Amino acid sequence: MAWDEWDQLKASAASNQPTQMQLNGIPEEDRPNAGNPTGDLTVDQKDLAAIGDEAFKLYNRLWEEARVTSTDTAGSDLKGQGFALGGALSHVSLRWDRQLGSLMDACALISNHMDFTKKAHEGDEIFIERHVSGISTLDAGFDESWAPPGEKNPVYGEDKKEKKD
Repeated sequence: MAWDEWDQLKASAASNQPTQMQLNGIPEEDRPNAGNPTGDLTVDQKDLAAIGDEAFKLYNRLWEEARVTSTDTAGSDLKGQGFALGGALSHVSLRWDRQLGSLMDACALISNHMDFTKKAHEGDEIFIERHVSGISTLDAGFDESWAPPGEKNPVYGEDKKEKKD
C-alpha cells in the first residue's frame, strides 16, 4: 500500500463518521471521586472497620450455617450399601468443603487485613503528625535570614522581661 493510498483511506474513513470521539478524560459528573478535589482515593477508619466487621460476621455465619456434616454421613452410608449415589454424594460434599474453606479463608484474610490496615494507618498518622509539626519549628530556627543582627528569633516567642519594659 502506498502512502497516498493510506491517506485516502484515512480521509474516507473520517468523512464516513459524522461524530468523532476524543478521549482526554471523562466528564466531571461521571468521575467516581468528583467531590474530592485532588482525585485521590480516600478511606476513613470507620470504612475499614465496617468492611472488616462484615467479613468477620460472614465468616462466623459460614462456619455455623454452611457446613453440612450430615451429607458426609449419608454419602458413606449409601456407599456402604452399594449405591452409586453414595460415592457421588461424598464427592460433592468434599468439593463443598473445599470451596467453603476457600471462602472462609478469604473472609478471614479480609477481616484480619482491615484490622491490620486500620492499626497501621493510625500509627502512620501519629508518626507523620509528630515529625511534620517539629520540622517547621526546627526549620524556622535554622533559617539564615530569620532576623537582623542583634534581634531574637520570633519563632521562640518573646521574652517576658521585654514585654514588661
